[in-house]
Amino acid sequence: MERRDLKSLLIKPSGRSSDYIAPSFATGCILECLYCYMKRNTPKGVTFYNNVDEILLAIDKHSKALKNLGLNDKPNQTDEKYITYDISCNEDFALHLPNHEWEKIFTFFKQHRVAKATLATKIIPKKLLSFNPKGKVRIRFSLMPQRLSDILEPKSALIVERIKAINTFIEAGYDVHINFSPVVLYNGWEFDYAGLFRLVNIIVEDKYKDRVKAEVIFLTHNTEKHFTNLTIDAKAEQLLYVPHLQEEKVSQYGGVNLRYKSHIKQIEIEKFKELHDSIIKWNTIRYIF
Repeated sequence: MERRDLKSLLIKPSGRSSDYIAPSFATGCILECLYCYMKRNTPKGVTFYNNVDEILLAIDKHSKALKNLGLNDKPNQTDEKYITYDISCNEDFALHLPNHEWEKIFTFFKQHRVAKATLATKIIPKKLLSFNPKGKVRIRFSLMPQRLSDILEPKSALIVERIKAINTFIEAGYDVHINFSPVVLYNGWEFDYAGLFRLVNIIVEDKYKDRVKAEVIFLTHNTEKHFTNLTIDAKAEQLLYVPHLQEEKVSQYGGVNLRYKSHIKQIEIEKFKELHDSIIKWNTIRYIF
């Protein structure tokens, strides 16, 4: 673990999981998920940033400027009212909670008139249940079939426990969504996802179903990560590196990644939506790509 000041306070546009990506409170992750894009830039350990007040001030100035200029395009698919900032894009904030000034950060968003925080996680951050953010913090629980999770994210929380946490965290005052990510294509994926959707339908309480939305992100892999994974679990890597299904694509920030070929992906997206809506149509998909 390393601690230092974050030099760049750049706020990047997103438009998918959030309106914007906030400056990172940390980079890296202590889990070893085989698909993790964070490991490409920070293979080992986590770096935490000390200048939390400067990061929050940057978010404050940014959101107020947008509001004053009339550029907070609301409502949109990220939120009906607030400008949303992903505070966990380069780490699992909830996982690293003991190393964060999380109460200060959450209080900032809770009290802010314009800005709202959002973060994705694969664990159950029970410590957060002691804090009621009054809906100004969104937790996106990442879900995939348990059989796949056992292989690709072995140190994370059980899928059924993540689904149960949806009810618990809504009751505690959090805005809660589902993050179906990454969607990995393999023989039988439809059967496994049907089981996952049925589990979501059974566990999420009816009184909360109209609140719980979803984002769906198909796998993005990376050649460099592929070779690293071969030294960790070559058999599991066969699920992620499938050259006949994938093509190189330059990301919006300039990186060269492996994604499912466009024509294949579009077909599978339609299959996913049809299967999803046949079981949990109440779970509105905010975006899928």
